[in-house]
Amino acid sequence: MIGAAQKPMIGAGIMATPSEKLAESLELLHEAQQNGQLTIRAGMLPRTHQERLVRQGFLREIIKGWYVPSAPDELPGDSTPWYASYWHFSADYLNERFGNEWCLSPEQSLLLHAGNWTIPQQLLVRAPRGSNKKTDLPHNTSLFDVRYAFPEQQATEKIENLSVYKLEPALVACSEKFFTQHPTDARAVIAMIIEPSKLLSLLLEGGHSVIAGRLAGAFRNIGKDTIADTIIQTMKAAEYNARETDPFDAPLPLTFQNRAPSPYVNRLRVAWQTMREAIIGHFPKPANPPTDIKKHLEKIEANYVTDAYHSLSIEGYRVSRELIERVRSGSWRPENNITDRNHKDALAARGYWQAFQAVKQSIRHTLEGNDVAKTIAQDHVAWYRELFGPCVTAGLLKPADLAGYRHNPVYIRQSMHVPANWETVPELLQAFFELLGEEPDPGVRVVLGHFFFVNIHPYMDGNGRMGRFLMNVLLTTSGFPWTVIPVEQRDIYMGSLEQASVGQDIQPFCGFIADLVKKAK
Repeated sequence: MIGAAQKPMIGAGIMATPSEKLAESLELLHEAQQNGQLTIRAGMLPRTHQERLVRQGFLREIIKGWYVPSAPDELPGDSTPWYASYWHFSADYLNERFGNEWCLSPEQSLLLHAGNWTIPQQLLVRAPRGSNKKTDLPHNTSLFDVRYAFPEQQATEKIENLSVYKLEPALVACSEKFFTQHPTDARAVIAMIIEPSKLLSLLLEGGHSVIAGRLAGAFRNIGKDTIADTIIQTMKAAEYNARETDPFDAPLPLTFQNRAPSPYVNRLRVAWQTMREAIIGHFPKPANPPTDIKKHLEKIEANYVTDAYHSLSIEGYRVSRELIERVRSGSWRPENNITDRNHKDALAARGYWQAFQAVKQSIRHTLEGNDVAKTIAQDHVAWYRELFGPCVTAGLLKPADLAGYRHNPVYIRQSMHVPANWETVPELLQAFFELLGEEPDPGVRVVLGHFFFVNIHPYMDGNGRMGRFLMNVLLTTSGFPWTVIPVEQRDIYMGSLEQASVGQDIQPFCGFIADLVKKAK
């Protein structure tokens, strides 16, 4: 007889239900993840449990014998689980295969030092036991391990369990093409060096006169003339003929201070300066800012239904114009309507209406003479609170969820872009708003304001809606019309954002937004 405090155990003469068996398998998976096993190898879990988790969609095979967690409701072909697991899998797989004797290529090491965690099409790895062969991975990605002498231990370090070249050795070992293929990242890491003694030690020890000239030119390109001069003079004093050459395709009208801020901030400042040149002249000129504020706000309000429908539909919500009208009229309340209380589409519609009203107040404050960048910096947290306030009222979120920015990694569905580490979000946003305030061209503010906000991805959810609100504040306070991004053009919209994030090509996104602005009334 089972006592009151006892529970029946599976296997103790009681037949477990399918749900109980699955729960037991999930417990084992959860325990493995709690112990830091974010990639599951064959044999790590009992075979029965592993097969059950694969069959039920909770594990997805990457290559034979290697699995990553997934969700049963993920659609076939969805790349998000793979991209979210990519770096964990790479570290675990390479550690298992090569032990401690492997290292990412100097170029890939520099990208990670720059804070660029974009999923590469092919990950290049150096290892003494490398096979000089490609390993195919999901979604057209691959790993190529090259048989190569392992660098000295003092030349490598670990970043997120990945073995990489340290900054200075990577700069010495990288190819010249790195500077032209990844100019934003190259400038960002060069700017991290505040004095060149470690770099010079490597250059002198290896007699790298050509590399010394290239690095001196790179420092000169970003305005670090003192370091450039020191490298050339020191090499010449050691009787090496170092001729300075600029490895970049063009100069950058941006000077870095003699300090080493976050590489994420360096990348943001370099990318802003580079991208703005591609936008100027390719965006329509604004009309004069409106003088009749009341009439202007009424015109913006007339866009509400259309804007809410398209913006929410882009995010995957299913909202009707009838629901949007109910929300605007005040006939919908989550606390009173039991039918809508747990309906995320209705909650999203209500939050959008509340946020839309807050955005209109920000527009009013700007038109009354306040600086637009400072207004957005101050008010965007209020937009976010209104956007998700109904979810708090309905009990789906805690009030604390509306405080501050994200505190976890976040991945964008189907995107190879990996947003910055959550710890860097506050300083990134500070730099973002500074750049927004310093930017004199209204078209650049509109395009880069939207792009970099969603690129930083400061919140766990709602970043797209927030980015479109931000864009429209910048548009309507500069003399442009409120502009709706149609859900029918979602693929073009998301594709152009991906090109800007992964390929650093802002022109498709600029052209897309410019065409919509020209057509808006």
